[in-house]
Amino acid sequence: MNKLRTFFRRVASGSFKRFFRNLQTVHEESGKNRIVLFCDMVWCMLAYGIGYLDYMTFGFAYIKKDKRRTFMTMDDNIALVRRLNQREAYDVFDNKLLFDRTFAAYLKRDFVDLNDGYEAFAAFCEGKSCFFGKCPDSFGGLGVEKIALEGKDLPTLYAELMEKKMFLAEEAIVQHPTMNKLCERSVNTIRIVTILSDSGKAHFIYALVRIGSGKNDVDNVTSGGMYTLLSNDGVITHPVFCDKTVSYYTEHPHNGQPLIGFEIPYFREAVELCLEAAKVEPRMRYVGWDVGITPDGPVFVEGNNLPGYDMPQNHRFHDDGCGLKAVFEAAIND
Repeated sequence: MNKLRTFFRRVASGSFKRFFRNLQTVHEESGKNRIVLFCDMVWCMLAYGIGYLDYMTFGFAYIKKDKRRTFMTMDDNIALVRRLNQREAYDVFDNKLLFDRTFAAYLKRDFVDLNDGYEAFAAFCEGKSCFFGKCPDSFGGLGVEKIALEGKDLPTLYAELMEKKMFLAEEAIVQHPTMNKLCERSVNTIRIVTILSDSGKAHFIYALVRIGSGKNDVDNVTSGGMYTLLSNDGVITHPVFCDKTVSYYTEHPHNGQPLIGFEIPYFREAVELCLEAAKVEPRMRYVGWDVGITPDGPVFVEGNNLPGYDMPQNHRFHDDGCGLKAVFEAAIND
């Protein structure tokens, strides 16, 4: 009955146009018959509770049912969040101002709440050439703006930011020169997911690198950025995927930077930073940390209380054709 409810919810919330567009994409990639793929997609929605986007992302056209059950689904992910994260603590991660205050030691840069008044904002701006203005409740790269201070009238700028509800002003991250090679215009962040086990031990689950498109100041997928899963030692070993173009790249399409074999500096330090921070707010046991890499080491950008389940399970990132469900279960039960 639960699977039927999930199936009808997927149908009701989906788009037939996108369904058939994805069907065509899988057909072109796999060479398999459209009718066979259509039936298999519908079957997977019923049997495994996945949608047509996950069918394409997970590569279900290429794998058998024994491996299909190794994948975390959207419903698995939501259930995990409900089990491990206490709702009364969500705001620590949903509100960027509260996150900065809670994890200031890991942020390692200056920030100010504009609600503290113009004087506090003016003091924050002293000696800076730019900063990021952020709406505290924004997500996905929206409500974030890089602001250059040269030639700006501070009282006017303060009023404009207050009008836009960009109450958080945050010092810009100086990115490591090696990370600049990926995309110099944006901070190319590492998404590191951790879980606190039932015994209270912090576990590293996976890490993704997100790379800016070169066309704007953020690396978010919703803004045209790309991503790939990192190896456990912080190396890009598989092609990078872009949702906007539905394409995989071994070189950056904007600057030509080779991607396969690229090694993230300070990666082990970044993982250790997240494992340490995972114990700061134990009511939130399942967290996705966004980490920037500076010349002096890793720093926090923000945290997420609903980490993605689909991106790290992209079939082009796994040679064995398996998902990550067993990795999550082992960490929780340790």
